[in-house]
Amino acid sequence: MTLLQDKVIVLSGVGPGLGRALGEEAARMGADLVLVSRTEKRLEKMAEAVRSQGRRALVVPTDITDEAQRVALVEAAVAEFGRVDCLVHNAFGIPPMDPISTLSLDSLRTAQETNVFAPLRLTALFADALAASEQKPGGSVIMINSCVVHSSQPEFSGYKLSKGTLEHLASSLATELGPRGIRVNSVAPSYIYEDVNKAYFDWLASESGRTHEDVYREKAEPTDLKRLATPDEVAKAALFFASDLASAVTGQMLNVDCGEFHA
Repeated sequence: MTLLQDKVIVLSGVGPGLGRALGEEAARMGADLVLVSRTEKRLEKMAEAVRSQGRRALVVPTDITDEAQRVALVEAAVAEFGRVDCLVHNAFGIPPMDPISTLSLDSLRTAQETNVFAPLRLTALFADALAASEQKPGGSVIMINSCVVHSSQPEFSGYKLSKGTLEHLASSLATELGPRGIRVNSVAPSYIYEDVNKAYFDWLASESGRTHEDVYREKAEPTDLKRLATPDEVAKAALFFASDLASAVTGQMLNVDCGEFHA
């Protein structure tokens, strides 16, 4: 597929699972990438995968909660590629999985810094470059949200606070940046069947005297398809928003959850 041919995509939160799938799928679709996380070794490994697809990759180790480093990231991306066509916010932090009334404000602030304030500031800082994009359908911002926004389980409440705020932020930015030709959309996966969740399922199985397969079936049961989405499936759905196919789509959040949550 060449849905993203020659687009320049900034990807924050490069890592295992969805972060890696986003980079690999974007490269397969023809994009060049600016790769962002704190760990340079992880970034270099991702860059090798991008270059193996014949695409360019710029590695920029960045703490996205630091304003000076955010500014330096924008400068590096524009200096290397001359423009930015899409910004994908995949970095996230999870506060303790306890009822929200028991969580410290510091733990909640830490999650907000990564999940809300960093996407806000990076979008604002990249706005001029995104507005200058000459690639159809213009500049695009993609927020990786979570189906946790549809859940009321106490252990997810701290995470839901930040992801719910991110949903509202994306909606506000879509309205604010729309006149500049910048589209802002979100993708909300539920459980993604990747290494971190596989290990989590192993832990749940050991704690409850069940098998990994038992836990998988339990998590997949609420979905219409009776299975969990894979990282590449979520990545492809997210990158749709960067393509010409989504030229008139903004301010939307797409659940990628095999039919777990819908009206």
